[in-house]
Amino acid sequence: MKYKIVCDSGCDFNEEDRKDPDYIMVPLSLTVGEEEIIDDATFDQPSFLEKVAACPECPRSACPAPGAFLEAYIQAGDVDVIFVVTLTQKLSGSFNSAQVAKQMYEEEGHGKAKIFVIDSRSAATAETLIAFELKRLMKEELPLREVMHRISDFRREMVTMFTLENIETFRKNGRMNGVTFFMANALNIKLVLYAHHGEIAKYTQATGMKKALDKMIERFALEVKEPEKKVLGITHCNCLERAEEVRDKILNRIPFASVYIVNGAGVSSLYANQGGIIITA
Repeated sequence: MKYKIVCDSGCDFNEEDRKDPDYIMVPLSLTVGEEEIIDDATFDQPSFLEKVAACPECPRSACPAPGAFLEAYIQAGDVDVIFVVTLTQKLSGSFNSAQVAKQMYEEEGHGKAKIFVIDSRSAATAETLIAFELKRLMKEELPLREVMHRISDFRREMVTMFTLENIETFRKNGRMNGVTFFMANALNIKLVLYAHHGEIAKYTQATGMKKALDKMIERFALEVKEPEKKVLGITHCNCLERAEEVRDKILNRIPFASVYIVNGAGVSSLYANQGGIIITA
């Protein structure tokens, strides 16, 4: 079967995979102050991070409109199936937009493709690994029912954890009160967070980034099942050296089939902020 995989820009691809014709990207928009920034190939991370740091207002993201997803479905052309991978619907409207676009595609007779919209229940390289797995399964020429069954299992077993150097965006979003923010900054406390059924939950905290990363890696190693069959995904926010150190520490504890390290696109950069690390398997 001919297929395409549509991903919103919560999915972090490197430059090579962005050019892969099997993938179609649908960008979110990011707002910093009065400026709107499109999270596509033109995204300039260093400039964006500077603007976020300088802006007293909360930076925000907006999901693609249904029309943007519909355009992607039409762009897919004469295919049998379109898979759509989105940010967790608990934190973004991207999934709902993709579903509305699916209805529009079917009702308006834009094509014959079957469309499957998949809520990643996460973000960043969690979306990326789902997209990679879809491509791998389609190469095996499995029935669609089997593909979706395996993707459901794959998503259920995924573990996503992250540690933030900078919690300013959380403060600006009202997810942390002023006293907690002040204490965290004053005591150099770093949070270790994880994806829990599509929502963000706190695992623990530590004094200093090194200790926080070590705690994250320790828990990650306990949670991941059959790592020797999986890809370790690491999204970093402008901190490649730190990402490589995390990779080495993880591989010293548990074996992975391969590792995929990528600098975060706009959505990941907005929420992880400078120095943030997200790990997924």
